[in-house]
Amino acid sequence: MEKLAKTKQKLLYLLKKERELTIDEIMVNFSISEIAVRKHLRELERDQYIEKDSVKQKIGRPYYIFKLTKQGHQMFPNQQEQLPLELLKDLEAIQGKEAVSQLLKQRMKRERGYMENEVASGNFEERIKRVAEIQDRKGCMVEVNENDDGDYEIIHYNCPIANIATTYHEICKNEKRMYKDIFPDNKVISTSKITNGDHCCKWVIKKQKYN
Repeated sequence: MEKLAKTKQKLLYLLKKERELTIDEIMVNFSISEIAVRKHLRELERDQYIEKDSVKQKIGRPYYIFKLTKQGHQMFPNQQEQLPLELLKDLEAIQGKEAVSQLLKQRMKRERGYMENEVASGNFEERIKRVAEIQDRKGCMVEVNENDDGDYEIIHYNCPIANIATTYHEICKNEKRMYKDIFPDNKVISTSKITNGDHCCKWVIKKQKYN
């Protein structure tokens, strides 16, 4: 939390420790004015590190409780990015590369099954857009473009598991295989990959041509 002012750091620390606090409970921990503390709280709320909920009372006006958002919790040290990669490396050390390969294939089968169920109906365009919506919810920052030939580009500007995919390239291969299984009558081409240093992952789904 080095990028935040000390007062803001202290506020986040208190809310992490106590889970939720009222302004009166917060002020017990500060010698500066309440006006100054409220200013920091407003800025933390604006930046989506904290949120406040209104609590109604039988008598008197409602009061607010402050608590961390998901983004606020992420300001504290965690192993969310590194731990999965470490676990895969441990599995490889114990069981060998084939065990990791089978695990990643199982992940691909699970995701493919869900995806196929979600896009089972609809025309080509509707299914493309549905796939993009699902991938976007996973944090891939997806954009879909249609070219003059009716082919579609599905562009991922973010890879939520880039740290793993950079080490285990099979994940990218499985992704392409999944798209091929979802669109069995269409040619699937991978034209760029974040794991190769490109700024995005781009998949071209060729529209089926009929004679």
